[in-house]
Amino acid sequence: MSVTISFLGGAGTVTGSKYLVRHGTECLLVDCGLFQGYKPLRLRNWTPLPIVPNQIGALLLTHAHLDHSGYLPLLAREGFTGPVYASSGTRDLCRILLPDSGHIQEEDAAFANRHGFSRHAPAMPLYTRQDALDCLPLLKAHDFGLTFQPLPGWRDTFSPAGHILGAASVLLEVAGRRILFSGDLGRPDDLIMNPPAAAPAADTVLIESTYGDRRHPKEDVLEELGPALQKLARRGGVAVIPVFAVGRAQALLHVIHLLKLRGDIPTSLPVFLDSPMAVHTTHLFEQHQDHHRLSSSETRALTHSATMVNSTDESRALASRHGPMVILSASGMATGGRVLHHLALRAGDHRNMIVLTGFQAPGTRGATLASGAKSVRIHGHDVEVKAEVVQLQSASAHADSNQLLAWLRTMPQAPDQVYVVHGELNAADEFRKRIERDLGWRVIVPEHSSTWPT
Repeated sequence: MSVTISFLGGAGTVTGSKYLVRHGTECLLVDCGLFQGYKPLRLRNWTPLPIVPNQIGALLLTHAHLDHSGYLPLLAREGFTGPVYASSGTRDLCRILLPDSGHIQEEDAAFANRHGFSRHAPAMPLYTRQDALDCLPLLKAHDFGLTFQPLPGWRDTFSPAGHILGAASVLLEVAGRRILFSGDLGRPDDLIMNPPAAAPAADTVLIESTYGDRRHPKEDVLEELGPALQKLARRGGVAVIPVFAVGRAQALLHVIHLLKLRGDIPTSLPVFLDSPMAVHTTHLFEQHQDHHRLSSSETRALTHSATMVNSTDESRALASRHGPMVILSASGMATGGRVLHHLALRAGDHRNMIVLTGFQAPGTRGATLASGAKSVRIHGHDVEVKAEVVQLQSASAHADSNQLLAWLRTMPQAPDQVYVVHGELNAADEFRKRIERDLGWRVIVPEHSSTWPT
């Protein structure tokens, strides 16, 4: 019997990753992500999967970012009861991210209902914080490099992928076929994360392509962010920095700490981390010391380099503060959460600055800001943008096209088939061409909901 993969997300787009592997009557899902960005993509979150959730035998997570894990509470609420296997870092992060995701969706729905800007009456969250809490017992941790059976006769091995705490590549072996899922690959020169491990031998490879059409600049993030914050401090403005609570927030805290140590920015410049999820994640770096590059002292410095903002009252209090100051707040593409309130308040002042720190998926507010738009829609209102928008080119936690290709070259031999996934269409197709030209391998960019053999 053949082994097939159905691309239920992360195909033709950089979000919603879900890959359903079937063999006979058994099936397993690799990643379980939310769609983000354009409204037609977000609407896919509300469309039932083409399989009854209780027919999925097990689930493997490459990492905890919501575009890879954030659909899990809904899948469990709809009937999935199987085990969810992940690295220990991913398990611990999911315990933070998933309830927070449910809470944010409840808050956003409640806000929409109070202010009447939703087209639905009443606006409903996709899932709740309680739904997320209910699914957490399904999470089971396995160490990197140790092979286990997610289903009888199926074998899985996690290997480090860099990118964020706990991120893994997945080698799945079933019916004599070896399928390698890259997950999101980190940069070999990342400031805080270890480099990805070499790719193992496989018959079929699914490779991400977020930066499949780009190369990172030689300039590092300290050289980019330092002058921007110097300028901000001189004019007394407020920098609002939308950050992913996992990975990007900690990287930016480390960079700001280094800039102060070097004297590149004033040591007195106040920094606030306004995201309970990011605050809790920062403390996890101490518990997973072997998953990253930071020394013990550098890890401790993360928690002391900013004022940690937990409560909503503390967050609201920031509104009455004047600059200069820096506010880091989730989410990284300004799709929801507390950062929207900071943007709505600060975007209209030319002294202020909005710092975008990585890839902004099309259709997100982050992409709107990056495009130079004069206004951005927040909570049903068009907010004028007079603040300086700075987009950092060197802060990404994703491998670029050269680094992705270098990772593929570490495979002991050529695979039979490569599928380019988790990238916008142009990025995915450009990377497909590079693989064909430079490696001579068979490669396809699969369409959403398509099914292919391994």
